[in-house]
Parts: sequence; structure tokens; C-alpha cells
Amino acid sequence: MKKQLTLLGLCLCGFISFSVAQDTLKLDLRAAEKMFLEKNCQLIAQHYETEQARAEVITAKLFDNPEIGYESLLYNPETKKFFQNRMPNGQFTAEISWLLKLAGKRNKNIQLAGTGVQLQEYAYFDLMRTLRFDLRTAFYKGHYAQESAKVYRQQLNALEQLLFSSEQQLKMGNIALKDILRIKSQVYALRSEYLSLSNEIAGLESELKTLTGINTVIPIAFILPNDLSVNTKIEIPPYQELLETARTQRADLKAANATISYAEKNLQLQKAMAIPDIELSLTYDQQANYPIHYSGLGIKMPLPLFNRNQGEIKKAKIAIDAGRNALKQQQMTVEQEVFKSYSAAQRTEQLYEGMDQQFGVDFTKLIGEVTRNFSSRNINLLEFLDFYDSYRENMLQLNNLKYERMNAKEEINYVTGSTIFK
Repeated sequence: MKKQLTLLGLCLCGFISFSVAQDTLKLDLRAAEKMFLEKNCQLIAQHYETEQARAEVITAKLFDNPEIGYESLLYNPETKKFFQNRMPNGQFTAEISWLLKLAGKRNKNIQLAGTGVQLQEYAYFDLMRTLRFDLRTAFYKGHYAQESAKVYRQQLNALEQLLFSSEQQLKMGNIALKDILRIKSQVYALRSEYLSLSNEIAGLESELKTLTGINTVIPIAFILPNDLSVNTKIEIPPYQELLETARTQRADLKAANATISYAEKNLQLQKAMAIPDIELSLTYDQQANYPIHYSGLGIKMPLPLFNRNQGEIKKAKIAIDAGRNALKQQQMTVEQEVFKSYSAAQRTEQLYEGMDQQFGVDFTKLIGEVTRNFSSRNINLLEFLDFYDSYRENMLQLNNLKYERMNAKEEINYVTGSTIFK
């Protein structure tokens, strides 16, 4: 009996480490970010939007083309001939005209298109800021979720071996049925929790693959680089410094300011549109005018009696007011986001610093002692399983705290639009 219990204890002590399949992609954060910048479809699509905006600048710089017209005699009833265009019986008229835009409309269009490029560039960088935050958050969460999965696998492997050995002992009458049921209940509960965690990890892998363009069927192991060790002390800059960084670096704030600038330039353009343009023309008439071989210089412009572009001018003024209101709202949002992230990072760091850094190591060592005590029958099964529960819960909480701590850094990077923490 003693040899059997000793063997059972050795089975429990032998935690089986979580092994990564040979075809698993071992992905660290630096490599993931590189793939993200090269292959993310949303970033590529936004880049195309920026290039289209640059094409609008080219269009705005172009001058209007001159127009040429020609009119020929179709049918001469006197000579009964078609398309006679030579004297003395023929006739044709030719004209060339060119529209000259006044009030600086062309330059104002160029400036407006240039601001449109800025807006698209800010949209690109703001999208990158958001997606990079999603990428790094998913990576950290996936890494610590996989660390937690190791705990589940270790306990499941050990308890499944304990269950098998106990069932053998039950046949020999050396163990009570109630103990078997307790072990089975523990195993079933762990399997259910492990399944939920595995589904969460699969979801995080899917999110990361979408962001980086990794093949769907390739499993991922989230590898934390050494320079991103969670044990490195985090120095959080003062709130006011973070706020000033956000005000100067946030692409969405720059976009809000550029939106006002766009509306102001559009107002200038719409006011200029109220001023009529001039069309110059040069005409030649062979013999239907006076004198024969008539040539004339013409000028044409609309009279701004009714339509002076009043509606578009009013819309442009309203857009300026709306843009200023949106900027004010965005500034308040940034202040709230920065303060919230700063406060959360402070609380998380204080909690982490208050913990014994050897806690996880000591707890892991202690479970070996508990296992040996169980095999020596110094503690009963209920106490043993209770300690297993405590061990698992503490390891999961520790992994979650490590994730929250790393995520707090990413929150600060995100809300400030910078890379304070690399």
C-alpha cells in the first residue's frame, strides 16, 4: 500500500509541461508588429485612401482645357451639294474658347485638396494607433492565457493519473468510492474551465492572425521578448506630461484641427465661387458675317444677380462651427482617457509592487510538499484538492495581474498616441 501511494505521489509531482507542437509558429511581439505593418489589410486600404487624396491635389493643379468648335454648311440648296466649305459657295465657322477662373479659385482648390491629404494621413496614423493597441493587447492576453493553460494542463495530467491509480485502488478495496467521485468532479470541472480558456486563446489567435495576415490554420505560441519582461519596473510619467504628449501626438486631435482648417479653406473657396469666371473666345467666320473672313474676339461671364452661392457659403460656415465643437469634445475625451489610463496604471503598478515577487515560485514549490504529504497520508484527499484549487486560482490571478500590468502600458501608449513604453 505504501509503495502504491508513493508511486501515486510521484505521478502527482511530475507536472507535465505544456509542449508546443513542431508546426506551431513561435511568434514574438516584434515580429508580430512587423507583419502587422506589412500585411494588415485595413492599413493598406487606408493607404490607398491617402493616395487617392494626393491624386485630388494633382487634379486641383490642372488648368481647364480650352474648347474648340467647328461648324460647316450641311447642305446648299442653291448648288444642291453637301458640306461645301470653300468659297464662293461654301461656309464654315471655327471658334476656340478658354475659361479663366478668377478670385484665386484654382489656388484655393489646391489648398483644400492639400488639407484633404492631411486628413487622410491623420486617419491612417489614428487607425494604426488603434490597430497596434489591439495587436499588442491581444498578444499580451494570449501570452498569459497560454501560461494559464499550462497550469490547467499540469493539474489535469496529474489528476487524471490520480484518478486512474485511484480506480485501480478501488478495485482492490483500498480507497472509498466517495474519493473517486471527488476526483472525477475535480477533473470534469477543470476540463470545462480549460475548454473555455482554450476557446478564448483561439479567439485571440484569430484576432492576431487577422491583424498580421498569418495563415488561419497555423497555431501560434505567444512568446514574450526578454526586453518586455513583466518584472521590469514601470516608471509612469506624471499626468500633466502624458496629457501634453497626447495633445501634440494624437492623430485624431490633429485630424479634428485639420477638419476645421478644411472647413475654413472651403469657406474661402465657396466665397470665391460667388465671383463669376470669364470665358474668352476667338471666332472665325468664312462668309456668313460681316465682313467676309470675319474674325472676332469674345468675352462672356454670368451676371451674379440671383445665384451668388449663398447656400454653399452658409454650409461652409456651419461646418466650421461644427468642427470647433467636435474639437472641443475630442479634447475633453482625450483628457478623460489619459487620466483614466494614468490612474489605472498607477493602481496596477502599486498592486504589483506590493506583491512578493517570489510568490509564484514559492507556491509552486509548496505544491510539491503538499503532494508528498498526501502520498504519506499526512493530509486527506479533500485538503489536497482544496490546495490544488488554491494553487490554480492564485496562479491564474497572478497571470491576470501580469497581463493587466503590461496592458496598462499599452493603454498609456494608446491614449497619448506615442510609444512611451516600447
